[in-house]
Amino acid sequence: MSADGNSSKISNLSVWIIAISVLALCSLGIVILSSIGAPDKPDHYFFVKRQIIYLVIALVAGIFAAFVNLKTLKKLSIPIALFSLLLLLLVLIPKVGVEVNGARRWLEISGQRFQPSDLAKISLVLVLSAYLGKSKRDMDTFWRGFVIPLIIVGAFCSLIILEPDFGTTALCGGVGFSLIFLSGARLKYLLPSLLMLVLAFCVMVWLDPVRLARVLSFLDFEANKQTGGWQLYQSVVAFASGGVSGTGVGEGRQHLSFLPEAHTDFVFAPIGEQLGLFATLGVAAAFLMIFLSTVSSLKKAPNLFEFCVATGSLLMIVGQALFNMCVVTGLLPTKGISLPFISYGGSNLVAMFAFTGLILNCLISWNRPQKIKVTSL
Repeated sequence: MSADGNSSKISNLSVWIIAISVLALCSLGIVILSSIGAPDKPDHYFFVKRQIIYLVIALVAGIFAAFVNLKTLKKLSIPIALFSLLLLLLVLIPKVGVEVNGARRWLEISGQRFQPSDLAKISLVLVLSAYLGKSKRDMDTFWRGFVIPLIIVGAFCSLIILEPDFGTTALCGGVGFSLIFLSGARLKYLLPSLLMLVLAFCVMVWLDPVRLARVLSFLDFEANKQTGGWQLYQSVVAFASGGVSGTGVGEGRQHLSFLPEAHTDFVFAPIGEQLGLFATLGVAAAFLMIFLSTVSSLKKAPNLFEFCVATGSLLMIVGQALFNMCVVTGLLPTKGISLPFISYGGSNLVAMFAFTGLILNCLISWNRPQKIKVTSL
């Protein structure tokens, strides 16, 4: 069999592995949300019913992203980015953006809330990929290869951090810097700026009493379990209670008013409590399979734009998953960020399916036979 035939088989297998992994994670999400229920709602299946509706919408978004023409997306990347930045600005306006627990991150339309920062993740990947693809010959220069792409990333991150949303800011900044680096920008420009931005980020955390309290509680969450370390402490208790085999579906107790946000940001903890160590390892393995399946096909990217779209989409999914799991297990300070495909929530689920669709779109198109025009000499 030819090398091209083997490559095609690997690409087709990667598509199936990614699709199956995502569906498995979504199914697990429905199961765990059913077991958690809605303690503060009259309907036990309140969150499950809404999550199924979100899944249908997300599936439509994923299918659209999987079959849309990538060249069309490239042309529309700037209008999409401008619209996304406009929404991020609207969130910051009092009485327009919805404020919850001191953060203004949501817009509400007809009683339905959504986070513009989730659309911003998609917009950032598209517009940055379009620019990097267009400027690939100038990526070793200071202005076109470093300053301009940094301004693009900074425009999104500066608005998101004003909400404030430090976690999403760090995720978008990390993905943005990764794409700039992988596109050929010089390290002598990237490293000093990265160090300065990390320092500035730390200063902002230091000056924010709420975030600083979270960091200090994280350093010794057991000693602060009655105050800022309560959520993390209860999360660790959930994992300890589950052990290897788990307590059984529906038999957990941490979600019964002990663990806040058990159905959203901390949903990984009930999985560990009710289904045990092997289930949590299975979740990590599913994201690892998505990562490896995509990375194994990146070498087939025909141009820098599509390479960056696939890589950026992958980093947004896996980066957010890793971030969430590290927070819930106590490896990072507590920060509200969803576990992709599993946590309850509409806008993030739609964004994750859109990213998955973009990855599949790239992999499928890279595996499609290319037409070669033959011209007479």
